[in-house]
Amino acid sequence: MQASVTRPYSGSVQTTVRLTIAASGLGLSALAALHLLSPEFNPTWRMVSEYALGHHRWLLSVMFVSMAASSLALGWTLRPHLTARAGRIGLVILFISALGQALAAVFDVSQPLHGLAALLGIPTFPVAALLITRSLTKGTASSGAKQALWGAAHLTWISLILMVLMMVTGLAHSGGQMGPGVLIGLPNRLLLVANAVWLILAARQACPATTRHP
Repeated sequence: MQASVTRPYSGSVQTTVRLTIAASGLGLSALAALHLLSPEFNPTWRMVSEYALGHHRWLLSVMFVSMAASSLALGWTLRPHLTARAGRIGLVILFISALGQALAAVFDVSQPLHGLAALLGIPTFPVAALLITRSLTKGTASSGAKQALWGAAHLTWISLILMVLMMVTGLAHSGGQMGPGVLIGLPNRLLLVANAVWLILAARQACPATTRHP
């Protein structure tokens, strides 16, 4: 049984937790602004990265940089406290995902390296979320916060699988051509929202993680 010790959280932990939450909030705000400012990109089938082809490429870069910063801040917050193998592996994968997000801010969809950015940033995040959530919640009593964190972690991979399925089925029916028949836009946006929500919830879970002792 674990004992809980109540003590003030260190200033550095409080700072990185706030940074994680603020950066994710900024990323979500940038995504919402892009949706409003670029209505020519139909959200049902246009990928978020395609906003770079419009007039607000800089705002898309803000979104990607914000998500990368949030991931890095969370990883730095949790680094001293996730000692189990799954948690440590999850942290490494989270940092890889952050690298992919940062690269996406520099190399847009019209550049060859955007594919590498997507490969590093997209499929890795759900894996990191599941591994880190497992370590953060292991041995803790069931609570609303724990259930919410697991729900957000599961939503990251569910939205990714949904996006892949929509792409595969859409391409099969459209003769391999991307277009209005390939409805990947909404799952793509759901994935980004799920990622940001998980980062925020994991940051809120981080403070109790710093005060638990075996």
